[in-house]
Amino acid sequence: MTATSYFPPLRTLMGPGPSDVHPRILGAMARPTIGHLDPSFVAMMDDVKGMLQTVFQTKNQLTLPVSAPGSAGMETCFVNLIEPGEKVVVCQNGAFGGRMKENVERVGATPVMVEDEWGKAIDLNKVETALKENPEVKVLAFVHAETSTGVQSDAKALAELARKYDCLTIVDAVTSLAGTPLKVDEWGLDAVYSGTQKCLSCTPGISPITFSERAIERIKARKQKVQSWFLDLNLVMGYWGEGAKRAYHHTAPINALYAFHESLVMVHEEGVENAWTRHQQNHEVLKAGIEALGLKFLVAKEHRLPQLNAVCIPEGIDETQVRQLLLNQYNLEIGAGLGALAGKVWRIGLMGHASNLNNILLCLTALETALKAQGFKCVEGAAATAAQAELVAQGR
Repeated sequence: MTATSYFPPLRTLMGPGPSDVHPRILGAMARPTIGHLDPSFVAMMDDVKGMLQTVFQTKNQLTLPVSAPGSAGMETCFVNLIEPGEKVVVCQNGAFGGRMKENVERVGATPVMVEDEWGKAIDLNKVETALKENPEVKVLAFVHAETSTGVQSDAKALAELARKYDCLTIVDAVTSLAGTPLKVDEWGLDAVYSGTQKCLSCTPGISPITFSERAIERIKARKQKVQSWFLDLNLVMGYWGEGAKRAYHHTAPINALYAFHESLVMVHEEGVENAWTRHQQNHEVLKAGIEALGLKFLVAKEHRLPQLNAVCIPEGIDETQVRQLLLNQYNLEIGAGLGALAGKVWRIGLMGHASNLNNILLCLTALETALKAQGFKCVEGAAATAAQAELVAQGR
């Protein structure tokens, strides 16, 4: 066997994640590696925490990046806040609510499931019923932005219900952070986790998290040790605490954190609220083109994620062939459906750096070509024309 270097193809990533990584962020990763306890690196860690607080819209002191992907951020929340024998109300309206259930079970607790149809938002009445019927429950877990369906649920209203019944919230914001409004302090969210590979335009492998004071109090009041040594926040905070003095916990992914730092700098340059607006406006442009092709969205307008679009596959279309044509002819990746939606939808991401007009027009042109190749009837150029008309209507 001859060992050779690996050079990946240049793709445009418009699936459910990862999203396109901005060249500035890739460049940041190539900067010289220094020690994870170097005073310069420690100063950068403080910068990361401060900028991350702004993006999360919180003043929580316990705000930091976990040195692992979003799934580890999820597990950090569950293993720190839940103990064996407890009950947790878990909302599931897609694949990632199911992962929350799995985490509850692995902790040794019992999930009380509130289930809704995939493609629908979480039903607040069902949640309140579950909380009423299980007064011993102290945690409500839900997905803010369900990546498997493109649905956004009402995190503010769910948090209000949780407080009404004296519960903490664990919130999946993997796809929502920096892409759609997420206001941790204003909404009263307690434990929120995300990922760097979506609307932050960063490489995968880091999970931003934030914990409220109420959540910290619960962690400190635990009767048993956190089951995961690596994810025990009592230990991690010795490294990610305030000031220059840090206790060694693990060797942080130094260059990956350079990239994350740069991605946060870029969000601050744009302004987080401007980033929310950009994602929404670009969704409207894509929507105009998709509908001009004769395609429909799975999710109702009022619950639709602008950065993750679930588009229904027309009858008679081989969805795999469409994705293969996009990848092979256009170097464009879009996502397939998961679980109950496998074979029923495409998931088109407009996240972070990938949420731009060139990508939208590329996607619409490629989809038109792929659909026509299978005999689907659509007016040539109608999608691009509709997208341009929406741009004019927005004054861009």
